[in-house]
Amino acid sequence: MKKTLFLNIKSLVQAEAQNQKIPSFRAGKEMQDLPSIENAFLIIESGKIKEFGRMEDMNDEQKSAWLDSSSVEKIDATGKFILPSFVDSHTHIVYAGSRETEFEDRIHGLTYEEIAKRGGGILNSAKRLQQTSEEELYEAAHQRLFEMIGFGTGAAEIKSGYGLTLEDELKMLRVIRKLKEVSPIEIKATFLGAHAFPKEISRESYMDLLTQKMIPQVAEENLADYCDVFCDRGFFTVEETDKILNVATKYGLKAKLHANELDTSGGVQIGVKHGARSVDHLEHMGEDEINSLLNSAKVNNQTMPTLLPSTAFFLRLEYAPARKLIESGLPVSLATDYNPGSSPSGNMPFVLSLACIHMRMTPEETINAATLNAAYAIELEKTHGVIRNNSDANFILTKKIPSLAFLPYSFGSNLIEQVFVNGVSK
Repeated sequence: MKKTLFLNIKSLVQAEAQNQKIPSFRAGKEMQDLPSIENAFLIIESGKIKEFGRMEDMNDEQKSAWLDSSSVEKIDATGKFILPSFVDSHTHIVYAGSRETEFEDRIHGLTYEEIAKRGGGILNSAKRLQQTSEEELYEAAHQRLFEMIGFGTGAAEIKSGYGLTLEDELKMLRVIRKLKEVSPIEIKATFLGAHAFPKEISRESYMDLLTQKMIPQVAEENLADYCDVFCDRGFFTVEETDKILNVATKYGLKAKLHANELDTSGGVQIGVKHGARSVDHLEHMGEDEINSLLNSAKVNNQTMPTLLPSTAFFLRLEYAPARKLIESGLPVSLATDYNPGSSPSGNMPFVLSLACIHMRMTPEETINAATLNAAYAIELEKTHGVIRNNSDANFILTKKIPSLAFLPYSFGSNLIEQVFVNGVSK
């Protein structure tokens, strides 16, 4: 059994003490809490976290078994931080081609919605994907997945939504299933056939296709954990979203929502009604939306507000009101929204920087949002987002940095020295 001992860790972040269990998520003022052990050690055995604590508390038996043993690999982490791997709970990395021409269109003044009406946006990606083989999609997505891991991601959610036909949505989900089979990190799959309305058939016909054929087939092949809907201005209405999620629930798919990116769409409230694990985007939020989220735990489980600052950055949108949400007592999580049209990046450290700079979140809040709370957003809070004994050894070793705040502060630097997945450096 391979053992690895990390010594002299400057700070072991998000570490669960024996007498103080870490909660499923942190909300409100508690998002500022980030339990850490200074001058720490961490021992990994057979891909699991075996033990950790303060260097000065290492007893003679441990010193003899670890420090004096030639069979234990020793890594000196002086001046370096260890924190749980990031959980990227909202991505679209199965896609064909890129959309830099739309990037130029926005520079020349076109809006996201104007580009979509001209056949760009999601419909552009759908057309390309329909012409791309499953193998080509897999190879490109596989490369993007390992790019994300290099940025510190240790678990991810991946959505379909660029197929918009029965055949092509299933093709995307089968690619995601194949990624699950080979990926060193945990992946959750989300069916997002309700991403946009294709131009080739009527709105009513596409709703019938979604509810009568797509969802039943996805469920029959066990291809997805969740069903997502883009409930926003110009896309799916609250009534259409309600109908889709009713069918999804019938077939055992849990709810997620794209909501309130372009307007106060009612997406938050319908998500809470259906017990959505998360509602994502949330650039437009009023008191009704906040109260609905605050009350979600009384109806089902807490619905996690997931913010995607790199999308607001790329599209020049108003940023989600993170401070208002947190000060209202809500939790928030952070994700990249990695996709070809509105956030072509899986760089989680940059997302943390944007959250600090543009949404006025503190470094501690962003770490909670990208680890513990993000794990909750895809039901991985028991296994990810925390340094915990006997859990999988998925964590980040930083380079030598003066403080944790230096990570989001130095937004242009790669400060991750190694990413460990199941105890193995990637």
